[in-house]
Amino acid sequence: MPNLFHHILTKTASNYSNSTALIFKDFHLSYRELVDQVEVLATQLLQRGFRRNARVAVYLPKQFETVISFNATSLAGGVFVPINPLLKTAQVKYLVEDCQVSVLITSLSRYKQLQPHIESSKCIQTVILTDCLPEQTPEGCLSWAQLLISSPLEPTQYPKRISTDIAAILYTSGSTGNPKGVVLSHNNLVAGAKSVSEYLRNNDTDRLLAVLPFSFDYGLSQLTTAFLHGATVVLMEYLLPRDVIRAVAKYQITGLAAVPPLWVQLAQLDWPEEARQCLRYWTNSGGAMPQATLGALINQLPDTSPFLMYGLTEAFRSTYLDPKEVKTKPTSMGKAIPDAEILVINQQGKECLAGEEGELVHRGPHVAMGYWNAPEKTAQRFKPFPSPVCNGLTDEIAVWSGDTVVADEEGFLYFVGRKDDMIKSSGYRISPSEVEDSVYQHESVSEVAAIGVPHLTLGQAVVLVIKPTDEKTFDEKTLVKYCQKQLPNFMQPKALKLKSALPRNPNGKINRKQLLEEFKDLFSQ
Repeated sequence: MPNLFHHILTKTASNYSNSTALIFKDFHLSYRELVDQVEVLATQLLQRGFRRNARVAVYLPKQFETVISFNATSLAGGVFVPINPLLKTAQVKYLVEDCQVSVLITSLSRYKQLQPHIESSKCIQTVILTDCLPEQTPEGCLSWAQLLISSPLEPTQYPKRISTDIAAILYTSGSTGNPKGVVLSHNNLVAGAKSVSEYLRNNDTDRLLAVLPFSFDYGLSQLTTAFLHGATVVLMEYLLPRDVIRAVAKYQITGLAAVPPLWVQLAQLDWPEEARQCLRYWTNSGGAMPQATLGALINQLPDTSPFLMYGLTEAFRSTYLDPKEVKTKPTSMGKAIPDAEILVINQQGKECLAGEEGELVHRGPHVAMGYWNAPEKTAQRFKPFPSPVCNGLTDEIAVWSGDTVVADEEGFLYFVGRKDDMIKSSGYRISPSEVEDSVYQHESVSEVAAIGVPHLTLGQAVVLVIKPTDEKTFDEKTLVKYCQKQLPNFMQPKALKLKSALPRNPNGKINRKQLLEEFKDLFSQ
């Protein structure tokens, strides 16, 4: 079995040399062809003085070059830093400077936008452009096409790495301040691929549709879980939800991963028979699945296994709900993934009893190394495991999620809310997901976000930001009456705000921070 990130690809290629590893539009790349290009790029990096643990920023959409860059960086002994292609220049500049990127791999158009912002950067030594012919490449940059015509090194000439070395840095948005760089070891990435592919039962006949950004751990895992078993990944930058369904049918996709906002939209569309027949499973993470959406998807895809999952970038994936339990425990996060232990810990540092709310704590090989260049933030989230292990010989570091959960008598976990997102109104702690789940049941609501807005007497007031199913026929009074019937008094929204679209963060999740900023003065007058 592999112990380094690039081994996931290279060891599989030895058994599936001619099998298709990647599909992009109408182009196919076999495992052997993919490894050949990885080795050549790694060689070019090393011949240009690339050093151990140097950071390589990959600022590209999902395409062949993106995947090649990740693996070549790993093979050359470096650390790959996926940058979401939706980020703007100021955000990219921050990431590049924060982790002192030495190599930037991007396209010509993106480079031209970035150049005024990074030309004074002292850390970037090499810029590789993926879409330029040598004669068109700007001065000081390298052409991808020119680099990939050389020969690779002998295997013994690549740097030696071990599983606890740094492999990648994934930036995750915090509730406040700038994004944090989550540092992942090779072991983290390999262990995640093994655990998830075990319960998804991935195999060499699978075709996974990569719609989520690779800068998102959930999106990156589509590559690792597929490559571990010789499966195929179809790369996609979708414009509309209907494009996703078309791609499932066209490429005969067997596994589809998405976040709740996308599932909400997909559940509202008709799935053709050719899409329903091929899809073996679908997965959800990145937030609680609205029950109305879950029901609609099960009706649309009755022969497809739904996997409801919970994860955080700091530990990749923590829990999943077995599809056999979805009908009886549809609101549960499930139990720990293979090779992980999940505890619910109260404020006294003790393990909670069934029914007692506490913080989710994750231990195991998936726990990240910490935050890049942020020791104080690392110390807040990565702390010693609360139970005695190893007979007191060592303090094992676990990740304290910041999420409030509760376990039932059978050990099934249920999400209550994030500490940062919890709404505190009139002394009550209100879970936004609980409010949203109820509101999603109403036919007039396409999407909803419940936020806590400052209020003079309540502390925070519940505000619903809604994308209506039909703006012309939407009746606010009808929805207010529905909420009065379905929700307790302390959860009642004090205002409803309509938007044609809810803002998204780069990972496709609803951007609550932006909504809070937009409506922060709603009750100040």
